[in-house]
Amino acid sequence: MSIEIIENATPELEEAFARLIPQLSGSSTPMNLARLEEFLSQPHIYLLVCRREENSGGKMPILGMLTLVTFEIPTGRRAWIEDVVTDADARGQGVGRELVEAAVELAEKLDVKSIDLTSRPNREAANRLYRRCGFAARETNVYRYAGPKRN
Repeated sequence: MSIEIIENATPELEEAFARLIPQLSGSSTPMNLARLEEFLSQPHIYLLVCRREENSGGKMPILGMLTLVTFEIPTGRRAWIEDVVTDADARGQGVGRELVEAAVELAEKLDVKSIDLTSRPNREAANRLYRRCGFAARETNVYRYAGPKRN
């Protein structure tokens, strides 16, 4: 497997988003090329993708991806891992583990104080993966603002 940090939007990336985002969230619309460019241009956002090693036929398809977000707050530099998804046809082959381990390695190089992620309890395989990669459940509550939408 090989991990890449993606810096530019391409038709291949647009296709991967169209295939992978619905597997992650039925309520999210995959980004088009223009939105991908905007997303990738943000500072401190790292999109990692995983593929099988290249062969003589060229680049292999994207099997999974995640986003690492870093930010500075008064208590230190922090990181969040978001939107981890492995293609259904590639699950159980180590794609998720490769991605998470690469994100942790990158976050450590960026000298973050903590690396957090959230995962729904019903995503049992994902939760097992995160524990195997060294993450531990925290005793905390996570809240999302549920008020009226703002324009």
